[in-house]
Amino acid sequence: MLGSTGSIGTSCLDVIRHLGGRLRVTGLAAWQNRELLCEQASEFRPEWVVLGSDQVALPAVSSGIRCYRGFAALDELIRHPETGTVVCAMVGAAGLPAAWAAVDAGKRVALANKESLVVAGGLLMQRASETGAQVIPVDSEHSAIFQCLQSGRRAEVRRVILTASGGPFRGWSREQMSGVTPAMALQHPTWRMGPKITVDSATMMNKALEIIEARWLFGLTREQLAVCVHPQSLVHSLVEYEDGSVIAQMSPPDMRLPIQYALTYPERVSGPTKRTDWSIPQTLQLLPPDFEAFPALRLGFEVAASGGTCGAVLNAANEVAVERFLQGKLDFLCITRLVQDILGHHNYDSVPTLQQLTAVDNWAREEARRWKS
Repeated sequence: MLGSTGSIGTSCLDVIRHLGGRLRVTGLAAWQNRELLCEQASEFRPEWVVLGSDQVALPAVSSGIRCYRGFAALDELIRHPETGTVVCAMVGAAGLPAAWAAVDAGKRVALANKESLVVAGGLLMQRASETGAQVIPVDSEHSAIFQCLQSGRRAEVRRVILTASGGPFRGWSREQMSGVTPAMALQHPTWRMGPKITVDSATMMNKALEIIEARWLFGLTREQLAVCVHPQSLVHSLVEYEDGSVIAQMSPPDMRLPIQYALTYPERVSGPTKRTDWSIPQTLQLLPPDFEAFPALRLGFEVAASGGTCGAVLNAANEVAVERFLQGKLDFLCITRLVQDILGHHNYDSVPTLQQLTAVDNWAREEARRWKS
């Protein structure tokens, strides 16, 4: 369980807790939240605990639990013969080396780190096909697509439609969003998530990242990808087939359900998520997105079509832009402008290596830190 102290990580452990002894946690890894990591280790009794940061002391875990620091230990934990499933829930491009190690080792990978696919989706999925690794998405939208695709043959898919809540500023104009503060952007109407992904939802950059993720995860073309706004967040994505049939996956908005599906697939078992109440009226709105108010969406489609180094640049620039916004050093509307500017002047490579993607990521971050409106 990589990123066990984060939003997805704690939800994942809650699922495992509710499933009783069905799943055994062999290892927990976190960046620097040693207190929570220690609590988790006491409850779940893993064999290994790994702390990423060298700025904090190792947690005082119970006897019998081995405690390590750094990526070398993490890599060993991922590749260990007793590790059957790796949950990649680390935030940002920092999760790519771990996701690569899991795929390279041929593991079953419950992937919550969308940035891995945004940055290196082509390389990652190619390696998975070579090693036999099974990549199962944890994102609610991609889990929905994964489930809907089981209703037909891949060659019969006409279009995949990702739903978006619209975020806290759905229906706002660019002018109305000019004074958005971090506190405003962090008030998501439906989901409870970490700060970075919540801001991404407010700019709709999160949906742009998910468009790129879907392109690589499911081997889709730009023409097979679409987005609609669905404020109720009950329909998590749809797949349209050549005969005109549209298959949707619908459930209450709770990340524990796609997490559980990734952990127990292909079985469906009772878990902690609440059921839909069919005794009350349900409203489903499916609306076209506003590309003028949320230009990040257009960037997502463009990067999905271009591939190459574009995903790494978009992701790195956006991570820095969001960080600057949360620190009060960048206006809300400048987040997408910054990303677009850096994308526009980077040296594009259509078939980069993993090392080249790492270099491009570093370059884009430096450019984003220096960027001025």
